[in-house]
Amino acid sequence: MTEALLNIEGLTKAYPGVVANDDVSFRIAPGEVHALLGENGAGKSTLVKMIYGLVRPDSGRMQFGGAPYDPPTPHAARAMGVAMVFQHFSLFEALNVAENVALGMENPPPQRQLARRIREVSETYGLPLDPERLVGDLSAGERQRVEIIRCLLQDPKLLIMDEPTSVLTPQEVDILFETLRKLQAEGTSILYISHKLEEIKTLCDHATILRLGKVVGECNPRQESARSMAEMMVGTALHTPTRGEKAPGEVVLDLAALSVASANPFGTSLRSIHLEVRSGEILGIGGVAGNGQDELLAALSGETPAPAEAVKFCGQEIGHLGPNARRRLGLLAAPEERLGHAAAPDMSLTENALLTGAIREELVSGGFLKWPRAQGFAERIIAAFDVRTPGPGNAARSLSGGNLQKFVIGREILQRPACLVVNQPTWGVDASAAAAIRQALLDLAAEGAAVIVISQDLDELMEISDRFAALNEGRLSAPRPAKGLTVDEIGLMMGGAHDMEVAHVA
Repeated sequence: MTEALLNIEGLTKAYPGVVANDDVSFRIAPGEVHALLGENGAGKSTLVKMIYGLVRPDSGRMQFGGAPYDPPTPHAARAMGVAMVFQHFSLFEALNVAENVALGMENPPPQRQLARRIREVSETYGLPLDPERLVGDLSAGERQRVEIIRCLLQDPKLLIMDEPTSVLTPQEVDILFETLRKLQAEGTSILYISHKLEEIKTLCDHATILRLGKVVGECNPRQESARSMAEMMVGTALHTPTRGEKAPGEVVLDLAALSVASANPFGTSLRSIHLEVRSGEILGIGGVAGNGQDELLAALSGETPAPAEAVKFCGQEIGHLGPNARRRLGLLAAPEERLGHAAAPDMSLTENALLTGAIREELVSGGFLKWPRAQGFAERIIAAFDVRTPGPGNAARSLSGGNLQKFVIGREILQRPACLVVNQPTWGVDASAAAAIRQALLDLAAEGAAVIVISQDLDELMEISDRFAALNEGRLSAPRPAKGLTVDEIGLMMGGAHDMEVAHVA
């Protein structure tokens, strides 16, 4: 066997009430693209944090390049040749590309020299970047390039990538994969974490599967189906979302020339959006991150006020109403950012259930909280959406990203909305949980609700949507029946194809 670049033997890490990693062992060969698979809460994040020096293991050992490896900090890991591109970008929008890259380097060269190196490396790997551009003006795909180039300037021997394609169009995914194959050909090993199993099949040479903190299997992804890998991850047969055939009903939500300025100086203002959504219908809205998704959700939820007549709900003008007034009417929303926007990190799950459920679940009376009722609501969410947590008293930040997502989506669905607007409902969620969330959205529509799903997951949009539209630079394309649309057509719409028609729905 080829000598391993990284050899992990018996790594164990426990936190109060949970063993995150239990006697984990696997190896990564030089020049190998190795997938790390597992459902939410399986222990993937803890494991890569130990490899990158963010967390110290309780027991076990690692070897890197044949030598003992126990990095006390990310600085030490980088010095050894380990780099990581995180799922959540760590960039300053008010600084330019070169300044952001410099912040991630131990001893950055002078700016002019660094800018030249950024141009050289970015062009060599097919990820062109202008070092002088402000990060706030970059698309999500370009921001990811900044993170990758920052890593590549360190000449890593091992590159860890966590959900790297969650904000990319299909065309950008192709470019990324070309870059990773070039790195692999040069001998760089890649540890690749993704819930998109078709990508794993395309890119990866080997996969290690975690379940409940333990290694439960290994496979060659090219010899498996996406379904078989998903079932290895969860240990049971995978549920396929199903939908009933039902004609849409009356118009529930009607947008007429909705134009809203972005509150974020680097955001995207909405420009003359026309839209109708009917009861029993799921409208899918795609778009590359940063094209107005957050602004659209804020305008629909009531966080951003609009002219009263620009937003109608069941025939009533509500553009001027705030979030609580809209929730009372039955218009609910779940934003993309889980920690900090959809949920308060340091509050318990019961308190987070109370934050948006107080009105519709009648959790407050005469100014007093109905604590047992609020706790019961949180427990219903946990049970109905299989949220992995010791209990409703645990803080939101203690949950894995996928489990917090299940809690946030479940909290809104269980309030029986007449219209639900959700941004990135299955972002960072494993295959089993994603199927459950999509089924819950389909069931909600089948019960008569109007549902708007904003997502960058094209497979998701095509699976559950009745109609599809794309956001580009704050404009919305004309909705088209989702059935029959190809991935290429949707990808071009998301990328801003010049022939994209702007919607003017009567």
